[in-house]
Amino acid sequence: MTARTKVLVGGALGLSVSAFLMASSIRQTGIYYLTPTELATKLSADPTFHDAGVKVGARVVPGSIERKPGGREYAFRVTDGSATFPVIYRGIAPDTFTDSVDVVIEGRMGTDGTFRATTLLAKCASRYENAPDKYKQTPGYKAGASRA
Repeated sequence: MTARTKVLVGGALGLSVSAFLMASSIRQTGIYYLTPTELATKLSADPTFHDAGVKVGARVVPGSIERKPGGREYAFRVTDGSATFPVIYRGIAPDTFTDSVDVVIEGRMGTDGTFRATTLLAKCASRYENAPDKYKQTPGYKAGASRA
């Protein structure tokens, strides 16, 4: 075998191993989440799916967020436009958790139709925008604007 053949075989082997490692790591770390409609479909097809831990991506229904006394439990509703269901989350909510924000929740759907979330992630905007007009009259906004 010539030196050139050895180099080509070694390079092909190295590329093959690299491609395999990349594909397997993407498969392990790439997590897919369900929409509320997909979750409802799976639950109607397989009632035992209630016990499965899943991730759901949806939008918070405006006006549905209720913060329980003590501040560490939240009840709200999520939707994808077709299906809507209630969510209970115990923990500290992200600062960006507000009405109409896109969220990814992780947990289990109860048999009562309420999703019990163990993780709550709120997507943030890809860019910062000026404060809405309703906040421009607050003392905190005026103080920050005067320092800038």
